[in-house]
Amino acid sequence: MSALELVNVHKRFGAVETLKGIDLSLASGEFLVLLGPSGCGKSTLLNIIAGLAEATGGDVRIGNRSVTGVHPKNRDIAMVFQSYALYPNMSVARNIGFGLEMRNVPAAERKQAVEKAAKILQIENLLDRKPSELSGGQRQRVAIGRALVRDPQIFLFDEPLSNLDAKLRMEMRTELKRLHQMLGTTIVYVTHDQIEAMTLATRIAVMRNGQIEQLATPDEIYNRPATRYVASFVGSPPMNMLDARVADGVAYVDGSPGGIPLPREFRDNAASARDVIIGIRPESLTLASRDGGLAIEAEVDVVELTGPELVVTSTIGNQRLTASLPPKTRIAVGATQRFDVDASALHIFDKATGQRIQRVSGAG
Repeated sequence: MSALELVNVHKRFGAVETLKGIDLSLASGEFLVLLGPSGCGKSTLLNIIAGLAEATGGDVRIGNRSVTGVHPKNRDIAMVFQSYALYPNMSVARNIGFGLEMRNVPAAERKQAVEKAAKILQIENLLDRKPSELSGGQRQRVAIGRALVRDPQIFLFDEPLSNLDAKLRMEMRTELKRLHQMLGTTIVYVTHDQIEAMTLATRIAVMRNGQIEQLATPDEIYNRPATRYVASFVGSPPMNMLDARVADGVAYVDGSPGGIPLPREFRDNAASARDVIIGIRPESLTLASRDGGLAIEAEVDVVELTGPELVVTSTIGNQRLTASLPPKTRIAVGATQRFDVDASALHIFDKATGQRIQRVSGAG
């Protein structure tokens, strides 16, 4: 039985179509992240699941039951927003249990549920404090605790970490991962942060212009992106996208004096002459150690040490090439540098459609 199923969900605001037919099925215990830039429709979709907005067309099913037209409080979901929305005059304990209080849950049962949630979130020592006495991370835990005591079928998170600084975001990501592993509850999580998506999700739905561009595991999204858009959106530094033309099994990159011989498994699907985009992740480039193999030349423009890596930005004609190298690498600005390309990590996209050109499996 699916924990959540969306069937051809559409949403219009006047003449503007915000969601253009969303289909997905989510198994119990999955952690789905809706990932995309502002305006792609991810928060609208979450609000439709929650019942805070109604779809123009299609159906939403929770636990094999259609909830289209069902009030949010009757959908068996709990939602955590970007804003903590805590009651400033109430203690942490009462903030967590207030929803149960409004449902006339007996005091003893409320107390037990609040204490259980506080223990899971490791905030037992904060129950008597007011929200003004808490840090941002602690307030977000209280907001999660308020959802946790509901014991819902599905948790919905709408960019819950956006108001936290970088260190707290990292800590809360770890806590959310731990919480999901402990409880095994179904979660739908909205974010524009690819790091959150990659570290938290069991599956990621990359959204663009009201549609799902790719729905897959983090590993598939990163290593086998279905489109040029997905490839460029996920990854930091982002994937290099080089205009090229394929002819006779060789990719000729615009501005480069030589060609890149394509691995054999690409050749049947990219044999005919056509314009393509060659995708190379920065970490798939290394300083060339020998002649031959897959290599590309570029003029080094900028070298930046981030700590764990050396980010080298170069140019090929009017195109940019970024490489992530070991931090102790010695490389001179202004020099022409040969980079080896990891053939197993090469991506090719049709320039006209943006679709991935698949490798031919079993090619020898």
